[in-house]
Amino acid sequence: MYGGDEVSAIVVDLGSNTCKAGYAGEDAPKAVFPSVVGSIDQMEVDDPASADANSGSAGDAKNNGKAPESERKGKRKLYVGTQSLGYRRDHMEVISPFKDGIVADWDIVDNIWDHAFRDCLLIDPKEHPMLLAEPSVNHQLHRERAAEIMFEKYKVPAMFLAKNAVLTSFASGRATSLVVDCGGGSTTVAPVHDGYVLHKAVTTSPVGGDFLTDCLLKSLESKGFKIKPRYSFKRKEVRPGEFQTVDIDFPNTTESYKLYSQRVIASDIKESVCRAPDTPYDESAYANIPMTPYELPDGQTIEIGSNRFKIPDVLFNPSLAVAIPGMENFSEIAPSVRGLSQMVIESINKCDVDIRRELFSSILLAGGTASMQQLKERLEKDLLEESPQAARVKVLASGNTTERRFSVWIGGSILASLGSFQQMWFSKSEYEEHGASYVQRKCP
Repeated sequence: MYGGDEVSAIVVDLGSNTCKAGYAGEDAPKAVFPSVVGSIDQMEVDDPASADANSGSAGDAKNNGKAPESERKGKRKLYVGTQSLGYRRDHMEVISPFKDGIVADWDIVDNIWDHAFRDCLLIDPKEHPMLLAEPSVNHQLHRERAAEIMFEKYKVPAMFLAKNAVLTSFASGRATSLVVDCGGGSTTVAPVHDGYVLHKAVTTSPVGGDFLTDCLLKSLESKGFKIKPRYSFKRKEVRPGEFQTVDIDFPNTTESYKLYSQRVIASDIKESVCRAPDTPYDESAYANIPMTPYELPDGQTIEIGSNRFKIPDVLFNPSLAVAIPGMENFSEIAPSVRGLSQMVIESINKCDVDIRRELFSSILLAGGTASMQQLKERLEKDLLEESPQAARVKVLASGNTTERRFSVWIGGSILASLGSFQQMWFSKSEYEEHGASYVQRKCP
């Protein structure tokens, strides 16, 4: 179908936190940007000319006077990409296309793909086959919808949908493994056997990287630290090397944009200072731990103590989150949310007896949250205590944090550049002949 290595397929992994896109065969994605978008309802902006003038500096190329139909259609203007989101606008809400890990708003996804192809990779989708990563549990309708958009709107020559867990497994060179994917929106444990996800044994939990970031943010606020978003102040040099922070007030900033900007900072604090504790977190044992300083963008330095260990431990013991002021709404579902090691054991127990040993010895850690320090060691330790005697527990994680973050994308990059994969593509002619539902048959 495609001759030799000249395929130049595009691999897109739309995660709950960031979207990653790039060429198959490369070792890292070219474009990585947030998978949330800024949205301004056109009702609030009376004069579109003035709105465009404001957004010109960091507005998206495709939105500047080129795509009026999106405004007419939903009467909202979408801003995609790191730059556009970093630029504060009046009445701009930050919205995510996902609900419970599954796409809920296809219009946003369409805009994100468009941004990835046209603004980041600068390609014409008509000329490249597309490999899309999808959640390990995905509805048939969503798969058909993705195929429809790809063939009808972008006119791609061929496409393929591959499960996140399978791609992670391929990235580490295995056909059978248990993939523990700690993403932004959720944590998913999925067993992969001979390149197929065993659906009946997939377990998920709503505790992901974003949840930990929220816990940290609320916990810092309860201690009286105020995290100022970057747009809300400017620094003036009073004397050489001495700065004074001046607050700027924007009354029209939406709550969701303020929270988004605070989360960006809290997420960086989490990545810089947090690490998983070696033993389950205990308030008294960690009370006198040395403080770690962190300088916020506005120049104030905060000291972080036991939170460095308490927040990551929420992954293993979700009920810890209930004690954090501001996280009370989590208390209703907390009893039903399981910790990381319980999810792994539950998932393996749902699998066939014959492959359990193999799964125990190849547990793969992937996703952005998985690059947290000591997470691998802690998970291995917990599993050794809880697993049956005969099982040889081995948790594998790439030593390179970039590889852990992008393992799904890297697996897609490897898969789409394999010679033996080339007859697997779901081609445009097949789509025209059999319709979108044929994707179920072509992409298991």
